[in-house]
Amino acid sequence: MLSEGGSFIKGVVLGGLFCLVVSLLSSFSSVTESNTDDHHHHHVKAASKDELKHFSDGQLLELNNRIQVYCIIMVQPKNLVYWATTLDTWSKHCDKPVFYTSEASKALEAIDLNEKDDWSRLRKALTHAYKNAGDLRWFFLAQPTTFAIIENLKYLVLTKDPEEPFYLGRAVKSGELEYVEYDGGIVLSYEALKRLVQVFQDEEKCPEKGRALWKLSEDKQLAVCLKYTGVFAENGEDTNGKGLFNTKSVDSLIQDSMRDNPTDVVEGCCSDLAVTFNGMSPNQMQVMMFGVYRLRPYGHDFHDLLTFYPPEGSDND
Repeated sequence: MLSEGGSFIKGVVLGGLFCLVVSLLSSFSSVTESNTDDHHHHHVKAASKDELKHFSDGQLLELNNRIQVYCIIMVQPKNLVYWATTLDTWSKHCDKPVFYTSEASKALEAIDLNEKDDWSRLRKALTHAYKNAGDLRWFFLAQPTTFAIIENLKYLVLTKDPEEPFYLGRAVKSGELEYVEYDGGIVLSYEALKRLVQVFQDEEKCPEKGRALWKLSEDKQLAVCLKYTGVFAENGEDTNGKGLFNTKSVDSLIQDSMRDNPTDVVEGCCSDLAVTFNGMSPNQMQVMMFGVYRLRPYGHDFHDLLTFYPPEGSDND
């Protein structure tokens, strides 16, 4: 009798756990499998040169002046070398670069969120950025291991309306969930960030401590929360359909292209208007700055229709 009773108790406990798992999985599935009929554009393309020709000089200047980027850069003291490199390189081209840290550092300035949990810290950083953006309407979320070319980001969103909910970068799919990979950088319009900050208040839809039985990465959790607000992951591309947000370094992309496209390595590697690369050492990031901003063949003119200038006083390249 005791063994039968023990088996019965075990069965009840296991059955209860199974029901709990099924219930939570159903809850998660209802988010990831929500209707996407209203999702109008999975691919966000940069404007072509021909499209820009339809704008007058005055209109281009207005667009240029209107597009300003608030960079949300997540750092930690353990990555101090990358933090310092980002501060010394591409972040100077942001209109407002703000570093957010898990704990204060005596060496470098940042907003100390005093939060160890990655997801909770990211929520706090995004909320702070939203409340302190002023007139800035585009937000770029990045890690210090990411190298970004902010001018190309501005070109990508040049003709986009920040009052529309854009959430873009390198969009990938995991099961039924589409999300933008954190390693490649994440772009949010003002409207997308506004909706995100609002859903942060709803613990049922967007819990601060994540799900009960598993822990999603920050980029996946971000996508789950945004889907509740009707905002979906978009893939940033150039006019030829090449991705602009890279989660690999230039070296890795060239090696991949040498293997897969040996007859045209450059064309098979990267877009001319690439926005991000990832996985480079601090020294490689410094070299990248030289290649992007300083190296120029004498007498060569690209005939660009507009030029994005970094903010004054940023000691930029």
